[in-house]
Amino acid sequence: MSQDSHDNHHRPRRARAFTRPDAQVIRDDAEALEAAAAFAAAIAPGAAARDRDRLLPHAEVDAFSQSGLWALTVPRSHGGADVSHATLVEVFRRIAQADPSIAQIPQNHYSVVCALRLDGSPAQQDFFFAELLRGARLGNAVSEIGTRHVRETRTRLVADAAAGEGAFRLDGRKAFSTGALFADWIPVSARDAQDKPWLAMVERGAPGLAVIDDWSGFGQRTTASGSVTLAQVAVQAWQLVPSTRFARPTLAGPFSQILQAAIDGGIAHAALEDMRHFVTTRARPWIDSGVDLASADPLTLSEVGRLRVQLRAADALLERAARALDDTPAVSTPEQAGEASLAVAEAKILTTEVALQAASKLFELAGAQSTVAEHGLDRHWRNARTHTLHDPVRWKYHALGDHFLNGKLPPHHLWF
Repeated sequence: MSQDSHDNHHRPRRARAFTRPDAQVIRDDAEALEAAAAFAAAIAPGAAARDRDRLLPHAEVDAFSQSGLWALTVPRSHGGADVSHATLVEVFRRIAQADPSIAQIPQNHYSVVCALRLDGSPAQQDFFFAELLRGARLGNAVSEIGTRHVRETRTRLVADAAAGEGAFRLDGRKAFSTGALFADWIPVSARDAQDKPWLAMVERGAPGLAVIDDWSGFGQRTTASGSVTLAQVAVQAWQLVPSTRFARPTLAGPFSQILQAAIDGGIAHAALEDMRHFVTTRARPWIDSGVDLASADPLTLSEVGRLRVQLRAADALLERAARALDDTPAVSTPEQAGEASLAVAEAKILTTEVALQAASKLFELAGAQSTVAEHGLDRHWRNARTHTLHDPVRWKYHALGDHFLNGKLPPHHLWF
């Protein structure tokens, strides 16, 4: 398919009436942080129950998108706030502290907005950015099971000559499709007959598209990260975004990664806060400590101090990485993109490690009472263990060492 056909012959059009006319439009960073704080406070009380009973957060996701928070990275030229990376990271961290499953649901949405900004045609940007400002949600149908590695795509995009010029069909099956169950548009990664990669923006409800709620992970239980199947799904040329953002140095990879790190940081904060509450209100000191309160146990104090330092260090690296992205052009030199990826890698390492450690130490310091099911504190470790499996930090350590000793830049893909 030629770029001329893509840009000129099949302009985007409104596919249906939109259903969120009351969506707010956030205008700046301060409004974004205020909205995130309010939304986090609203969803936090129900987080344990949603996790325990696997109650999918349909109402909460509606409130999330209606708040305007899903449109934070729409460019100002299109009416959006285009908030800083530092602000967006703090938004994700706050919401993840309240409920990391809900925070993860729009993570891929933001990555697709990044793809539209980098690879979308002006007509596609006009159409989809307007959709976002009206509260539209983008899902995710990228990963596949049974391939050699996470970058391999078997889903095929085939020209449909019988349907006319610019008509195509999609066939394939996707897994780990976080956000698809709640989405209005489901971006699908696919390859054409020439093995060229595309992102097909498929409207929810399209014939042949099925979103299956079969996610059974022991953590992040309410992300609805299930499967998507595509059987001869019809798409038009205007729905196809060329995937070129990893063929040149951009911030697409570190942008995706820093949102993952912010979610892990939020989980760590939640675990540490719940540990503090339990230790100061319910836990008992060890018999050999010589104190009357668990919060005065000297060994407990030492461990809590250690965790506090680790969390502060993770927060500092997360903020530093966000500032690095703010200071780097969206399309940059290999060196600039590589340095941004390395800064995010440092933050990702520490947020991963402190999330796992805080969620585990919670039980050691709070004692056996904290394992009772009614408290729901096990969700922190399950969430941390599940979410941090998106990409192995051992390879981030490797990249940091290789850069320091040999000057080698890190790989350039969605997971770095």
